[in-house]
Amino acid sequence: MSADQQAVVVKLNQILEHELAGVVRYSHYSFMVYGYSRIPIVGWFRSAATETLNHAYEAGEMITYLGEHPSLGIGGLLETSKHDIHDILMESLDFEKQGVKYYYDLLELAEANKLVVIEEYARRLIADEETHIGDIDKMLRKPGAIASVV
Repeated sequence: MSADQQAVVVKLNQILEHELAGVVRYSHYSFMVYGYSRIPIVGWFRSAATETLNHAYEAGEMITYLGEHPSLGIGGLLETSKHDIHDILMESLDFEKQGVKYYYDLLELAEANKLVVIEEYARRLIADEETHIGDIDKMLRKPGAIASVV
C-alpha cells in the first residue's frame, strides 16, 4: 500500500475512533437530560448514538475493504460536567463539526488517490454530518427564531 493510501487508512481509523467516542458521548448525554422536554430529547440523543455507531461500523468496513486493520481505540471523551441542555447541544455541535472535518479530509485524500468507493462514502457521510449540524443549530434557536445560531 502506498504512503498516500496509508494516509487514507489513518484518517479512516481517526473517524472510527471519533464515531465510537460519539456513541459514548450521546449515550451519556441521554442520561443527563432532565425537565419537561426530557423524553423527546433523550430519544434524539439515543437515535444519534445509534447512528454514530452505524457510522463507526461503516468506517471499520472501509478500513477492511482496503485490506487494513481497524483501530481498537476510542476518540477523546469530554466531560465538562455541564448538563444544561444548551451546553450539551453546544458540545454536540462541536463534536459534529469535528466529525464533518474528518470526512472532508478523507474526501480530499480519496480523490487524490482515485479511491471512488471511499470518495462516495465520504460524500454521503459529509451530507449526514452536515444534516446533524443543521438539526443541532435548529434546536439551539429560540422558539420562533429563523436565523441560524451557528
